[in-house]
Amino acid sequence: MLRTKVVKSMLGLSAVAALFVAVAVHAQSGGSAAGAQPTTGQGTTGQTGANTGANTGATGTVVNQGGAHNSTQSGTQKGTQSATQSATQSATQSGGQSGAQAGMQGGQGGTTASGTGTGKLSRSDQKMIMSMAQYDLAEIEMARMAQSKSQNEQVKNFAQQMIDDHTKAMAEVQVVAQAKGITLPTELDRTHRAKADKLGALSGDAFDRAYMAQAGVADHKKNHSMLRSAQSKAKDPDVKALAARTLPIVDQHLNSAQQVHKSTAQGRSGTQGTTGSSPDKR
Repeated sequence: MLRTKVVKSMLGLSAVAALFVAVAVHAQSGGSAAGAQPTTGQGTTGQTGANTGANTGATGTVVNQGGAHNSTQSGTQKGTQSATQSATQSATQSGGQSGAQAGMQGGQGGTTASGTGTGKLSRSDQKMIMSMAQYDLAEIEMARMAQSKSQNEQVKNFAQQMIDDHTKAMAEVQVVAQAKGITLPTELDRTHRAKADKLGALSGDAFDRAYMAQAGVADHKKNHSMLRSAQSKAKDPDVKALAARTLPIVDQHLNSAQQVHKSTAQGRSGTQGTTGSSPDKR
């Protein structure tokens, strides 16, 4: 009888101790839903151990206490791991989203800065941009004139290439000018207008020779010199880059112009040779 009372007293104390331990574990887990589920499952196992201990006496009580203690530890460990994983995933996702947003904002800021370049140009750089635009306008206008006036296929082909290439070059100049807040001219300046008007007064072979000598060779030599200067002396990097991209095209134009100009000059001298005196009449 006395032994039965002792066993019952020990079971009661064990149950109370297990209850306090379970409450402490729940408080440490922060009420996390992820941690609560493993603790509940292990608590059921502890209750089963208590029932078994009641049937098997004092030895069962020790087993029940050990079972409750192990259940508590297991529930705590699993709950803590689950809560930690959940918190880590949440922090990672939140941090990743914040990092992505910051990266997008930074990229947008970088694009804006790149679009504005270095801001306003110096007077010398503005003059270079204006000169590029004037050369393009002049080459396009005189090439269109050659398309309508010339009967020479070489001259007409060269003129068409000038229209195509200088139209593209003008578009690039406009992109840089807009980024720097510069308004480009839409008409020839006084110097280029005088040359174009003088060329427009000619026709036939005289026009071909003058066009190739002026718009073909002379103007491209001047354009080459201006671009070389801009490439080395321009302060703005966008102006430097524009000059560097345009220079090889102008050099190719100059080489073609020299060949066609030589051909038109030889054609004129050949005509004079056929109309001159023959060797038998000397």
